[in-house]
Amino acid sequence: MTVPASAASQRSPYRAFQVGDPAPWFVQNSTANPQFHFEAAAGRYLVLCFYGTGSDEVGRETLRAFQETHRDLFDDDKIALFGVSCDPSDLSEARARQIVPGIRHFWDFDGVVGRLYGTIPHDVASGKVQVALRRFWMVLNPTLRIRAIFPFRNDGSDREEVMAYLRALPPVDHFAGFEIPAPILIIPDVFEPAFCQHLIGLYQEHGGEESGFMREVDGKTVAAHDPNHKRRKDFTITDPELIGQLQRRIIRRVNPEIEKVHFFQPTRMERYIVSCYAAEDGGHFRAHRDNTTKGTAHRRFAVSVNLNDDFEGGEVSFPEYGSRSYKAPLGGAVVFSAPLLHAVSKVTSGRRFAFLPFLYDEAAAKIREASNAALGEGVGAYKA
Repeated sequence: MTVPASAASQRSPYRAFQVGDPAPWFVQNSTANPQFHFEAAAGRYLVLCFYGTGSDEVGRETLRAFQETHRDLFDDDKIALFGVSCDPSDLSEARARQIVPGIRHFWDFDGVVGRLYGTIPHDVASGKVQVALRRFWMVLNPTLRIRAIFPFRNDGSDREEVMAYLRALPPVDHFAGFEIPAPILIIPDVFEPAFCQHLIGLYQEHGGEESGFMREVDGKTVAAHDPNHKRRKDFTITDPELIGQLQRRIIRRVNPEIEKVHFFQPTRMERYIVSCYAAEDGGHFRAHRDNTTKGTAHRRFAVSVNLNDDFEGGEVSFPEYGSRSYKAPLGGAVVFSAPLLHAVSKVTSGRRFAFLPFLYDEAAAKIREASNAALGEGVGAYKA
């Protein structure tokens, strides 16, 4: 649609949001991590405080409000706060402090976050000209949708108003007024018990190798390993006959449910592995999403088939939708969209064995093949 010149000239250069809008995702330097993926912080109330600088009285009083006066509000379980600074002296003079749990800061010196959220004009290069800084608080619900916005006020009354609002928030599991079930599928009887035992036997015969996870580094998708983030060992299935048996079971028993519920028809499967989360290793996988790199952007659905049930812990949870966790029955599957934030709790007794493929379609296969140029060393190329 063409916008008349008169209307275009009146459009604000600052991006504006309203309650109910999804908050933009971003990656930015922070007190916690030089490449902090904001979307991974979902699953609790998040407060973004765009104070800009702590060098003036407004900034100093704002920092004092959440770093000192109301420090008790921020515990990382119910509420976490992220301050956003565009002033390098906040770092060099230690005005903005990380206080764990609950309080961290983004160093938005290049204006990436400011342009996304409307604290600085979206069409102005950072540091090129002096611009008016918009200061405000933004409260997000556990699914990263905007719940409230509080502009800074000249008299500073916004600070107490925000804190009173946060203290009145309902429990995280009831942020919408009641518990919202995770948008997942639970499908029993995907694999027969004897077939499950056969797959476990292959793992026990051949053993597994420590598996990592994909990460974006300098524009390349590379394999990373961090035992604090993930501990799991995998055995890769290469036998064509067994791969065919696995495919047929997924096609007959999982695909129809995905087609019925999501109106999506999977045609391809990635990864044929028997995975083991072992108590002796502290097996777990912290909250993550399965399609956040160029090399994984093609993934549409994740499937987690439990091959046994004689273990404790190792349950799958979806933090954006509450604290409830799920343990599929023997041979049953938990199926979910790849962008959903999910975690696997630590196995506390025994070993959890699982078959963990990804499903996608022909359009996604083209995306996967086009991403070959973005794959780092050791990440195998793909031909559709």
